Amino acid sequence: MLVSNSLSRYYEQVQAALRDLLGGRQSSNPTEFTPGVELPRLTPAVQEFLSVSDVSVASLPSYDGRSITLLDLMSNPATMTTKTFASLVIVARAVRFIQDTGERITIVTPSSANKAIALRDAVLRAVNCGLVGADQLNIVVLVPEGSVAKLRRTGLYSDPYLRTRNPIAVLGRDRTPGAVKDITRGFVDAHSEELARDHKTHLWYTLQLENYLAADIVRALSEAEFFPAAADRPRLHAHAVSSAYGLLGHAYGRTRLPEADRVGTPDPRYFLVQHLGAPDMVLSLYNDGSTDPGNMPAYSLQPETGLYTQERDPHFPAFTYDPHEALDSTFYTRNPPTSPRMNELIQGQGGGGLVVSLAECLQRYAQVRNILSEAKVHLPADPRALREWSLVMAVTGVLNGIDRGLIGEQDILVHGSGSYSAADFDSVGIHDTHRVEDVPALHQLALTAVKQ
Repeated sequence: MLVSNSLSRYYEQVQAALRDLLGGRQSSNPTEFTPGVELPRLTPAVQEFLSVSDVSVASLPSYDGRSITLLDLMSNPATMTTKTFASLVIVARAVRFIQDTGERITIVTPSSANKAIALRDAVLRAVNCGLVGADQLNIVVLVPEGSVAKLRRTGLYSDPYLRTRNPIAVLGRDRTPGAVKDITRGFVDAHSEELARDHKTHLWYTLQLENYLAADIVRALSEAEFFPAAADRPRLHAHAVSSAYGLLGHAYGRTRLPEADRVGTPDPRYFLVQHLGAPDMVLSLYNDGSTDPGNMPAYSLQPETGLYTQERDPHFPAFTYDPHEALDSTFYTRNPPTSPRMNELIQGQGGGGLVVSLAECLQRYAQVRNILSEAKVHLPADPRALREWSLVMAVTGVLNGIDRGLIGEQDILVHGSGSYSAADFDSVGIHDTHRVEDVPALHQLALTAVKQ
């Protein structure tokens, strides 16, 4: 089942959600720039711009008698992640502002990789579709060095003018990945007024939950229209998460449905899958909101295998190569502010959470690869070529959760939020980026970009 161009299909609902979420309060900082909540008129050019927002559903082989379905949100070949949806909506709002005012916008965002990839793609699509000029809209991104292998060489790189206008900044490995947020936020706070006054461009810091909720309602809208849960079978939504924006968007989307659609299906249940490098949402869920690492189970080295193991907590890996490993650099957020809301949803409606290890994902890799092939999602035969692990994490988490008795639901929907390998794109090398360690360095890079 395919929902073609979901953002065009549900355009009016997305617009209404933006007005509801942001109409009266576009930012926690009243002096901070935002382009407003209005989307451009849905012209053929805008429809083409949004055309990579397909949503599809495919049945996967059952496991232990459970019905498992994939919600594929990875159809844009330029990103292969669900970040496409929010990025298109964010850039569409910028387009409307530019078209209405003639003023310029510079999007500034920190990212572990996928958000930067998707926003850069959306900016390029807006320019290529003729919605704005390359001199009117640009983007500056800051990512951790460990994520560079995920970045893609696109038209924003191959064209010299676009490459200068849309630079990729990289934070060194000696800094914690989360510092990209502090530096980017500091730059926007310190220099927005200067760039608007002296260089006629507005800085827009897009890392705001509501920007993502509005786009992710298409998950709930398409589900309700084309593949609703049975009235007597509560559906479990499983998702590999860093901050669970996608699940919160689905939950918010449910509130936007007509009452008859909500009453006709049971409330969704949510299952969080994380990894040992950033397990805070699972920790919070099972420890009264606390993300204290001391609540994690202690691991013991087994000399005969070289693995670290634990048997105390089924919500954490039974074995791992390293209790402190970071399975995927995309999932780097610690203490996400979204945890209380997800805890409330899960405690009120049902669900749970589980942490997976790289060793567990590799143990099941061939099995997961075979399962996903039924949905025409092709994982590389060699897992070392995989660059985005979120879908493998999610499926591994579901299988482990069933085996450990943590999942009782018979209807499971896995949100396919991202999967790609080295063969799926031409990568950007570290020499193609700009090393940035602090706010002044990011400021200088942005100045060079906006002066073009």
